[in-house]
Amino acid sequence: MEAYVKSEIHNGICSIEFFHPQSNSLPSKILNALAQEIHHAGMNEDCKVIILRSAGDKAFCAGASFDELSSITTEKAGLQFFSGFAHVINAMRKCPKLIIGRIHGKCVGGGVGLAAAVDYAIGVTEVSVKLSELAVGIGPFVVGPAVERKIGTSAFSQLAIDASMWRNAEWAKRKGLLAEVHESIENMDESIRRLADTLAHSNPQAMQAMKKIFWKGTEHWDELLVDRASISGSLVLSDFTKKAIAGFKTKQKQ
Repeated sequence: MEAYVKSEIHNGICSIEFFHPQSNSLPSKILNALAQEIHHAGMNEDCKVIILRSAGDKAFCAGASFDELSSITTEKAGLQFFSGFAHVINAMRKCPKLIIGRIHGKCVGGGVGLAAAVDYAIGVTEVSVKLSELAVGIGPFVVGPAVERKIGTSAFSQLAIDASMWRNAEWAKRKGLLAEVHESIENMDESIRRLADTLAHSNPQAMQAMKKIFWKGTEHWDELLVDRASISGSLVLSDFTKKAIAGFKTKQKQ
């Protein structure tokens, strides 16, 4: 199947879904489309609440596209790629609608950033999270502010430093990344439907005011996240990182 981002609105609930055949990874095209869809949903009066989800029930998101990472040859191209993550997080941050995250399976790197940037994340027991950036010679610079805001500096630094260790759904819920953890996909989806329906019938002005309070202190992120993207964009050109990415791509093919 071709990669895509699509959205639909039903009874005030806007569902935004992304898909990529490589474990729902995030190349520039998907990142740009996600940012646009979130922005448009936020401006659409028919949309009262947003559900952010990925296709399938295996990996929620494998993070940055290794194919695209390996093709970066200049700092400008690196900045442009990592700025895609900045634009998505800032679109979620500035969206006047509350965003519910449907989190399932493995959640890696930029995928953890998406899970942290939603306003209310609901997952299943099979969820496992990892900030793998250091393992390929960079760091979770762009998604870091969103992750740290949600789970605190200590838990964020644990994820960032031990970049090869998976944390399970219980850990993610205990640290605040996940608001709910369910035993099955069906139970998760039922809880998402219940909450989304409740919010779709709640006062839009009240929810918008609540969201502003939740995100207080992040007004400088338009500049901050792009500055962070420049760090990753520079590091991705290092010999260490190029060799590490090539090694990861080889493992993916085996």
